[in-house]
Amino acid sequence: MQALTNRAKAVDRSPMTFMEKMYIPAIAKGMGITFKHIFKRKATVSFPEQKRDFSPVFRGLHVLNRDEEGRERCTACGLCAVACPAEAITMEAAERKPGEENLYREEKYAAKYEINMLRCIFCGFCEEACPKDAIYMSETFAPSNYERKGFIYGKDDLLIPDPKEQGK
Repeated sequence: MQALTNRAKAVDRSPMTFMEKMYIPAIAKGMGITFKHIFKRKATVSFPEQKRDFSPVFRGLHVLNRDEEGRERCTACGLCAVACPAEAITMEAAERKPGEENLYREEKYAAKYEINMLRCIFCGFCEEACPKDAIYMSETFAPSNYERKGFIYGKDDLLIPDPKEQGK
């Protein structure tokens, strides 16, 4: 049977010479590569002192946005949860009550909004699916944690602070 490609090479079974048995050429070749890498620029970064530049398309932690008046933009339409391939987003919708016009932008709002960061694959589909620009991905890393429940971010963790309350 003939091989499909011409990549097959016959193995050289001739006995090794004295120099090949001593492995001196192989050791010299390996040391040459090592010395060549010593003088190259290092790929590592001293992290606390130096920060690496991120790609302009880096996707980090999720953030729920507010409008100019400090009201929540999310209308609990559920498009972000449907668009998420990892099914990391869960939400429950609620109706706005009279007198809550200053808290929520629309009649419907997200009473419960959770993202399981252990399931999230940081694809950015939730950001693209949102018609109200309520969710976006920041340039912040997901912090480490010791417990699984610490990776489930609720609405209070994701929502940016109200600019009106910060001035007080």
